[in-house]
Amino acid sequence: METTKTLEQQVKQCIIDRLDLDVTVDEIEDAAPLFGEGLGLDSIDALELVIAIGKQFDVTIGDDDMDIFQSVNRICEFIRSARPEL
Repeated sequence: METTKTLEQQVKQCIIDRLDLDVTVDEIEDAAPLFGEGLGLDSIDALELVIAIGKQFDVTIGDDDMDIFQSVNRICEFIRSARPEL
């Protein structure tokens, strides 16, 4: 279990790495929208994140779960509900 980085930091780093964003972990607010006025992500980015988050955190993200990509907080809530040990 990773103790040096919070789950939120790990999720942000995963987003940055997968989408090759030119921002730092500290520049992404936990509650900020990831799409639209937030990071400005689009539907292609969402598909990339489904793969990246699913793989890194060993969770399955279905079509009904796509609303988790509203913010880092929502992604973390989803991961914690699927993997309480994280």
